[in-house]
Amino acid sequence: MDRLNRMLATAGGMGSLNNSAPGSDNTTLIDNSETVYISSLALLKMLRHGRAGVPMEVMGLMLGEFVDDFTVRVVDVFAMPQSGTGVSVEAVDPVFQTKMMDMLRQTGRPETVVGWYHSHPGFGCWLSSVDINTQQSFEQLTPRAVAVVVDPIQSVKGKVVIDAFRIINPQSLMLGQEPRQSTSNIGHLNKPSIQALIHGLNRHYYSIAIAYRKTALEENMLMNLHKQVWTEGLQMEDFRTEGGRNKERLQKLVGLSEGYETRVKEEAELTKDQLKTRYVGKVDPKKHLEVVGQELIEDNIVSVSRQMIDKEASAPKETNGMNGHASGEGMDIDEEL
Repeated sequence: MDRLNRMLATAGGMGSLNNSAPGSDNTTLIDNSETVYISSLALLKMLRHGRAGVPMEVMGLMLGEFVDDFTVRVVDVFAMPQSGTGVSVEAVDPVFQTKMMDMLRQTGRPETVVGWYHSHPGFGCWLSSVDINTQQSFEQLTPRAVAVVVDPIQSVKGKVVIDAFRIINPQSLMLGQEPRQSTSNIGHLNKPSIQALIHGLNRHYYSIAIAYRKTALEENMLMNLHKQVWTEGLQMEDFRTEGGRNKERLQKLVGLSEGYETRVKEEAELTKDQLKTRYVGKVDPKKHLEVVGQELIEDNIVSVSRQMIDKEASAPKETNGMNGHASGEGMDIDEEL
């Protein structure tokens, strides 16, 4: 009996320490509408770092601030020297992190670490068991730390495959508590992938909404990032490269001409029923002849036009020389007179 009383007292003490009673109002839960706002600079750095490390996994730390209970702002990231070959990366190097933070403060970047990111090249956004342990170590220092996973292989222009996660407290699950509370609604919810659900999404960790907040100047800068300039059409190409490309196209035209001649001869010998299935799934040499010939003519016309414009632009002006020569002749004539 004494043993049972001690067990009940211990259980009651744990419940009071954790403030995890199901009906208690003192429980502080994170809201479902919490959003991670990632800046354009941080997103570009993460994608560039992830693409540079393919097929290896890479990781780094995110700098920013916790604005309020609903907002986490990420303004910058920096890479860490760790990498991994599987579906996890190694632990964080504290010495490198400390030195990097000191150097960033000297350059006017006083933000603190709000989480970490790593790449999953080609296999989606989720957390492995090692990633969960790494995230737990971050949450021991900062309870609201965020783990961002980005897939540089599946990401395309206009759609970045990225997600943010945080660990679910196992004690709250054992006591039947919800990991988060709902006081407001966000307009759009991303449907989780089957792969993420298999690897413990909503069981060991939950997903956080991600948004990208850009100013007007940032939008203007990003729009002009890969903008073509009209002067690019006047740039001269290497004659050797251009000649090799013309030679390849001419050889291709010769091969297509032979194929077209063979097809014309076969059409005269085959019946209508045989012709219906004879060339199904094969290259039509007549259409390819037209396309390749048109490209060859257009490129050569543009190349000749560039050469003529370049010649006229780089030719020395002869008007001043002509005037000087004329004045010199006049002086000679005056001296003779």
